[in-house]
Amino acid sequence: MFEVGDYVVYGNNGVCQVESVGPIKMPGVTKERLYYTLTIHCAHGGKVFTPVDSDKVRMRSVMSKDEAKGLLNSIPELSTFPSVDQRKSEAVYRGALQSGNCMETLKVVKTLQNRKKERQAEGKNMNVSDEKYLRIATTELYGELAMALDMDITSVENCILDKIES
Repeated sequence: MFEVGDYVVYGNNGVCQVESVGPIKMPGVTKERLYYTLTIHCAHGGKVFTPVDSDKVRMRSVMSKDEAKGLLNSIPELSTFPSVDQRKSEAVYRGALQSGNCMETLKVVKTLQNRKKERQAEGKNMNVSDEKYLRIATTELYGELAMALDMDITSVENCILDKIES
């Protein structure tokens, strides 16, 4: 169980801080059930309420500084997802993001950043689906890395892009 003040990664909301643990005052909600009240780190004022005993949405601790450094150092050797048709690509990206595995999320980022670069070289834009999954992946990953490394998100993004291009 997480404690008040802990930083967690909650679903696709990215980094959140546990504001309170206990019953919540909402119509139709039993007072016997415990809930986490989470403040979304990147969305000022955004809150999430989730039952402590729920397993519907993944929730885990933010990675450590050493884990974050290891993840960044793995970028040059990290493989990308193979090119397949758009429908299959979406399923692969969705599965990777739902896994909660930072390495899989990073693989989505690397794959889509490379695809974006290729499309730009051809004078084309990314398709809407690729843009959507790149936005979700970077929001989740960059926020967590920024928290773990005590950096701002722009610095994390620049670091990742530099490592992808090298």
